Amino acid sequence: MANVERTVAVIGAGAIAGHHFGAIAGMKGLRACAVADLNAVRAEELAAQFGVAAYRDYREMIRSERPDIVAIALPHYLHKEAALFAASYGCHMMLEKPMALSAAECDEIIHAARLADVRVLVGHTQHYMAENIMAKTMIDSGAIGSLVMMNDIRHMDYYRSSRPDWFLEKTKSGGGILANLGTHSIDKIQWLAGSAVRKVNASVSYHGSRGNVEGSGLVYLELENGMPATIAQAGYNGAARNETEIIGTKGMLKLMTGDSLWVSTGGPYEQVDVPRSAAPFELQYGDLLQAIAGGGETSCPPKYGRDVIRVLETVYASAASGKEQYMEGEDATSM
Repeated sequence: MANVERTVAVIGAGAIAGHHFGAIAGMKGLRACAVADLNAVRAEELAAQFGVAAYRDYREMIRSERPDIVAIALPHYLHKEAALFAASYGCHMMLEKPMALSAAECDEIIHAARLADVRVLVGHTQHYMAENIMAKTMIDSGAIGSLVMMNDIRHMDYYRSSRPDWFLEKTKSGGGILANLGTHSIDKIQWLAGSAVRKVNASVSYHGSRGNVEGSGLVYLELENGMPATIAQAGYNGAARNETEIIGTKGMLKLMTGDSLWVSTGGPYEQVDVPRSAAPFELQYGDLLQAIAGGGETSCPPKYGRDVIRVLETVYASAASGKEQYMEGEDATSM
C-alpha cells in the first residue's frame, strides 16, 4: 500500500486551485492528472503550469481520467452537483468549504458518499494552520486553564472589485461574509473548544455596494459545554483584522491565524514559538490519504461539514427572526 500512487483531478481553475496543485506536487503518493474549468484559457494555463490535461467539462474529465481523488473548488452552488457526480464514479473527494448551500444538500452528499464507499474531506483549513494547531495544543494541555470565552473578529473589504459576482448572490453563495468567512469562525470556535454550538443569537446588515448578501454580522454563540463565544465580521471599508481572543481561567491567547500566536498568564502578551509544519493543504491531503488507506473518516468528515452549515442556517434564522435560536430548531421563548 505504501507504494500506491493515487491520481487527483481538480474541478475549478480559480485561485484556490493553485494551492491544490502545489500540495499534490509536494505529496508522496499523489499525482495530479487533470483540471477542468468552463474558462478554457484558465484551465489550459493551469494545465501547462502543472503538466496535466485540461478539460472544459468536469464530467468528461472524470469519465476519461477516472481519478482516484477529485478536488472540488467550484462556486458554492455547484458543490452538491459535482460531489454527487464524483461519488457516482467512485472518486474520493477533497471538497472545499462551505460543504454545500444547505444541510439538506449536505445530506445528499453524505448519502452518495456512503453508497459509493468513498472518503470525503471538507476543506475546513482552520484545523491545519500551524498557529491554530499550537493554540489547540495549549488549550487541551490546560496551559490557560478552563475555557471561559472566545471572541473571533474578522474585518476586510468584502465588496472589493476583484471578488467574483457569484459570491454576492445569495442563491449561488448561500450568503455573504458569514457564509464565506463566518463558516471559518464557526469551525474554529467549535474545534478549539472541542464542543458544538447549541444556541445562537445574531444580527446582520446589508449595506454592500453590490449584490444581495449581508456585509456584516455580529453573532453570539453558546456551546454545548456552556462556553460563550462571539463572532464579529464586517466587510465594509476599514482596517483589515483577523484575530481570535481565547480566555481561560489561568490565562489568555491571542490567535492571529496565518501570522502569530500570543499568550498572557498575567501581564503583557508574549509571542509563542510556533513550530512550522507542512503547508495546510498538504496536511489536508495527508489526512485524506490516511482515511482512504484505513477506510475510516477524515478529521473533517462530511457530517462535520454539515454541522457547520446547520449552525450557519441557525445564524441566519436568528437574524431574520430577531430571536435567539437553538440548534434543535426551537425558539428560546419556547424553552
